[in-house]
Amino acid sequence: MMRILSLLFILIVSFSVVAADKELDKQLRLAAMIDDDQHLEQLLAQGADVNSANKFGKTALMFAVENGNLLTVSILLARGADVNIKTVASCTALTFAAENGEIEITSVLLERGADLSVRTRAGWNSLMVASRYGQTEIVKQLLFKNANPDETDKDGLTSLMMAAAQGHKEIIEVLLKNGANIQIQDKDGKTALIHAARSGKSNESIILLLKHGARIDHHSIDGATPLIWAAGQGNENTVYLLLSYNADINAQDKQGTTALMEAVTVRSVEAVRELINRGANQSIKNNNGKQAVDIANKHRNDKIRSLLISK
Repeated sequence: MMRILSLLFILIVSFSVVAADKELDKQLRLAAMIDDDQHLEQLLAQGADVNSANKFGKTALMFAVENGNLLTVSILLARGADVNIKTVASCTALTFAAENGEIEITSVLLERGADLSVRTRAGWNSLMVASRYGQTEIVKQLLFKNANPDETDKDGLTSLMMAAAQGHKEIIEVLLKNGANIQIQDKDGKTALIHAARSGKSNESIILLLKHGARIDHHSIDGATPLIWAAGQGNENTVYLLLSYNADINAQDKQGTTALMEAVTVRSVEAVRELINRGANQSIKNNNGKQAVDIANKHRNDKIRSLLISK
């Protein structure tokens, strides 16, 4: 009986110690989150685990990085924080720093051995993250550390494609100066130019890509060109721009769809007007035997229908 009681006592004490340790670890993460460096050092002195993580896999170091506190980051690293621990989504302290534009913290993390090649669950490395979120100085820093601008994520997207899709002209320029391949295609055959035309966020980015040799009439796997993609998204200004650079106005995708048909489908009156004024061939039929006017009739858009009929 005494032996059983002794075992129970040991178990209770052990459970209490574990619970106390977990509370210390929780308090450590909270201290890092709110920049309470004095309390953080006290917790570490009391035995808090510097690499403990919450249920999402986030450590005190990651919280400090997100909060932009360089001193807290330095303290944690000095006390043994693992710079390459991953969250459940495979994010690291470096990917958090890249997203938030923390240039000084990124520098410290790289000095401490942060792995440039680590990828998130989506397949993004730190350069892709910085490119997507418009962090120009971080992009420069990572490229200086020999980050590869042509690495791809799970969908075949490069850092250049991500920057192009978001309209980050300065980052596009930096990536191109550092050897990014402008002609790489993702898994759907889309280039950086197609991503830029599809989003329509920055005509300046599109001009930059064209000046660096992006193929204006490249067909993605479905056969669509940048002009067809732009028209299909109703990006009127991008349609004007691509036409001014002599994009093939009558190109068809694998379904036989032209830019004019796409503009009619999305009811983009100004894009339709511009395509017609530029001489788009209205007699072209898609694979279903339909012309642009047939599509306009189906959608019952009188304004577009009148533009087509008047020609």
